[in-house]
Amino acid sequence: MNKSLVRRVLAFTLLSLFSLTLSAAEKTLLVYGDSLSAAYGLTDLNRGWVHLLQQRIDQHQYPWKVLNVSISGETTSGGLSRYRKTLEQTKPDLVLLELGANDGLQGKPLKTLKSNLEQMIILTREHNADLMLFEMMIPPNYGPVYTRRFTETFHELGKKYDVPVIPFFLNGVAGDELLNQPDGIHPTEDAQPSLLDNVWPSVKSVLH
Repeated sequence: MNKSLVRRVLAFTLLSLFSLTLSAAEKTLLVYGDSLSAAYGLTDLNRGWVHLLQQRIDQHQYPWKVLNVSISGETTSGGLSRYRKTLEQTKPDLVLLELGANDGLQGKPLKTLKSNLEQMIILTREHNADLMLFEMMIPPNYGPVYTRRFTETFHELGKKYDVPVIPFFLNGVAGDELLNQPDGIHPTEDAQPSLLDNVWPSVKSVLH
């Protein structure tokens, strides 16, 4: 084997080892949410805030890959039923838990909401992953007490389990007809960068 060929083989081998090292160092960020994270109603799913999150992570060259397993219409009960298996399959390093809005819109008991989220927090810890909880808010359809206690639930869990709570990520979007689809609930494509901007400061703080 001539020296030129040896150098090419050696270079290829080193590059392969380097690529394997990068792959091994890459961490997994799991987005576990509902339609707000599943790009509901968008003609191009790549325009959703979760996909934009991966793009921004790549721009900063953080060694993270984003997996989005969000399902439109998901409640905390549905999320809990598939959560253990999802953790086992994806083995995330960080989970962004964006569930609860559908519970609130359906007037589900707050005890059930809290219990389901609590069990998911505990399961996350058992699988040695970090977790960030999304603060959720709802319209006052079920009265001011239910509405207030609904949002307080997320902060109570964050305090109890020392889990970071991402501030309401529809801030500046919810209630704006120009930034919401005709149903008045789901953000438009134009609103997705704003959702990411609302989430990014909290998420960036734990990426390294």
